[in-house]
Amino acid sequence: MFGDSATAITILFIIFAAGVGAFVRKRSRDKCLRDFEHNMVTLEDTSGKTIWGKLRVENTGLEFIYPEKQRDEEGHDEASYILYKYEYPKIGAVIRFHDELSETNKKEREEELKRTYHPGQCRRLKRKTLNVFRTVRDSVVEIVNLVISQAKKATPAGKVLTSQDKYVSQMKQELMGSAGTSFEPLLERYIGHKVVLELIKADKILEYCGVLKEYTAEFIEIMDVDYAIKQDEPARKADLVVPRKHSLIRHLGE
Repeated sequence: MFGDSATAITILFIIFAAGVGAFVRKRSRDKCLRDFEHNMVTLEDTSGKTIWGKLRVENTGLEFIYPEKQRDEEGHDEASYILYKYEYPKIGAVIRFHDELSETNKKEREEELKRTYHPGQCRRLKRKTLNVFRTVRDSVVEIVNLVISQAKKATPAGKVLTSQDKYVSQMKQELMGSAGTSFEPLLERYIGHKVVLELIKADKILEYCGVLKEYTAEFIEIMDVDYAIKQDEPARKADLVVPRKHSLIRHLGE
């Protein structure tokens, strides 16, 4: 009888873990990167290499779709460049230069900047509400751990739960991986304001002034900056998504 119950619970755990995983993965695309989706952008990696194309964002990585096929040195035709999520540490910046956008993308971007810069009370209230849900979401793993720990003390249910550690761990990893926003009170009050971003680039610390649009656990998004990929190039108006490990908001800029 107990064996039948354990088998049934195992099957339910597998189904539940798979369902949680599928639900979380579908919604775990980084919001900063997602804001640039379907726009022509430049990927600048930490070695200085650049890739240019229309951005597609998935939970497993990024794809940069070239406007035209390119032929490499070995004679292969290439239509896009894929950067997998485990390669994100190689990202120096994802750059959206304004003069490279389509007319439709330019209009959408201008509207977004208007909504972002000095947002009204309704937009701020919406963000505060979302932050409440994000904080609750970030606490889910701790709650799951506590509930499971208490349940394991029961018998015979405790023995069954202990036998499902593999699937419990899988669910916890999916939930932890979905925590795309690490709430930062110091940054939160400056959303929609001009700030000064410090970016480590080629062992130098460079400063860029722009409007703080968004931040997540891994990235910072800043709009309307003057940016040049190489020091000897003229700066152009752009929006940036940069890794938090290489950058930080240092000053309020207004």
